[in-house]
Amino acid sequence: MKKRLFFIPLLIVLLSAFQLFKTSLRITVLNDLGNIESEAIVKVYKTEEDYSKGINVVKEGKTDKKGVVTFQDLEAIAYYVSVEKGDMNNIGAGEKTEPLETGKLNRINAIISE
Repeated sequence: MKKRLFFIPLLIVLLSAFQLFKTSLRITVLNDLGNIESEAIVKVYKTEEDYSKGINVVKEGKTDKKGVVTFQDLEAIAYYVSVEKGDMNNIGAGEKTEPLETGKLNRINAIISE
């Protein structure tokens, strides 16, 4: 009986650990020729108004040498994404994501051009 009482809470803890993966967004930044762009500044916004005004950034990061940046602990909603590097940006080339899937690593590409 005591073994069962110990096993049940342990099982609950183990099963809940698998549910703890946070909703994440991985963005790969490419230029209009399809080449990766490192050192691009990526900002994520909740609303179109915030995106348009450049305020209330939810997450911000810079792409690595593979052109990738990952944001964690996001809500499962659609986001507006701003990407800039020098004179290039993603304006007019897919600024809004689809709603993110809860508890998953969601992936998108962002294309920047002059």
